[in-house]
Amino acid sequence: MAITAPDPARLLELSHAAWDDEIVPALTDYIRIPAKSKAFDADWEAHGHLDAAVELIRAWCAARPIEGLTVEVVRLPGLTPVILMEVPATAGSGAVTDDTVLLYGHLDKQPEMVGWRDGLGPWTPVRDGDRLYGRGGADDGYAAFAALTAIESLQRVGAPHGRCVVLVEASEESGSPDLPAYVEALAARIGDPSLVVCLDSSCATWDRLWVTTSLRGLASGTLDVEVLRHGVHSGAASGVVPSSFRILRRLLDRIEDPDTGEILVPELHVELDDDIVARARATADELGDALLRWPFAGGTQPMADDPLEALLNRTWRPTLSTVGIDGVPSIADGGNVLRPHTAASLSFRLPPTCDPDAAAAALAARLTADPPHGAVVRFDVHETAPGWSAPPLAPWLADALDAASEATFGGPARFTGEGGSIPFMGMLGERFPAAQFVVTGLLGPGSNAHGPNEFVDIPTGRRLTAAVSSLLHAHATR
Repeated sequence: MAITAPDPARLLELSHAAWDDEIVPALTDYIRIPAKSKAFDADWEAHGHLDAAVELIRAWCAARPIEGLTVEVVRLPGLTPVILMEVPATAGSGAVTDDTVLLYGHLDKQPEMVGWRDGLGPWTPVRDGDRLYGRGGADDGYAAFAALTAIESLQRVGAPHGRCVVLVEASEESGSPDLPAYVEALAARIGDPSLVVCLDSSCATWDRLWVTTSLRGLASGTLDVEVLRHGVHSGAASGVVPSSFRILRRLLDRIEDPDTGEILVPELHVELDDDIVARARATADELGDALLRWPFAGGTQPMADDPLEALLNRTWRPTLSTVGIDGVPSIADGGNVLRPHTAASLSFRLPPTCDPDAAAAALAARLTADPPHGAVVRFDVHETAPGWSAPPLAPWLADALDAASEATFGGPARFTGEGGSIPFMGMLGERFPAAQFVVTGLLGPGSNAHGPNEFVDIPTGRRLTAAVSSLLHAHATR
């Protein structure tokens, strides 16, 4: 029996209405909830913000008129909850509907961050034209709403879809430490998906469907240098007692070139083959100097002025960011004291195929060996997470991505690596090696996830949701 493809214009119309009438109001309420991830809120259970976000999303999803939909909040002792939703395959359509599609998102958020412009704030939703500002809207509170809207739209136009499982977690911004236990506990209910759709990534421009082909891994830890049992007068002790800050600087020079930022530990590098470079070159040629545009202060220059090198740096090469410092008072509070210790929180982004545990072990060994002046040096690893590199696209999916992008954005799909980390993808890549993956999202130019003035672009959300509908139909009819 011939299966007629749904009218893309109708899918976009349904998505447009859903975003305006239902998704944007729900996202507005969601932004108000300070649902910080457990790494940033140790008392998350007592505070109840994650649970409030879970309930908001659960209630919205449970109210959708989707045939066969079940919505359940699953809780394992001591772990943040997950929302598990199931929709059975369309019956009697003649389509290939016995496969499972797994759609993924998360609801936990990064902390507030300073620098929000006047009138905006992390927990203050503000709509300004086509943008909705506030923490978590694009990263990625919209995911559950968009996933169910995509399924609902297919049912409303009578188009088939396969079995769909939607999994929304609450610990992604902490590195997804709670997720492996849920994936194991829910293995039978998740099944063996042939397609995974992750809605937690980015788009390099607003005019295309952008698909992420790789994600970097992660290793983080605290480097602590201790030289005294307590602080002493700097005039009396300086010149005799070594500075903990100077020792920390010297230790960092062991692992990062202070002039170029290149990471000096071989275990954090991987070989870049010709295919990786060729794919990056195609993206760099299309985006050009847009890859170098960031809110630089004054005359600050990028680390590389070649768009290709910049793209490779942020997708396939290791980098270090010092994301926090302890033991250093503010300028207003800093007296003439030689401080007893300095500690820095170090975040390493790793190439997609780098072994994060081996990388962390190599860093610890290099940082703590033979400390200058015999200081007490510790490197405590907080977290390691694998990166991910996409398997080759099946022909049907390559065609479906282009068709979905053409129908909803007006141009073919584009592909690029991403500098961030989604630990769930590495986990799923290992667990479901035969699955196809579509990793995409709404974090476009300037959307500033994790930073001030984060926003979700509403027109792109409408188009992405309609594109997901098209992909689900293509999967069912391939």
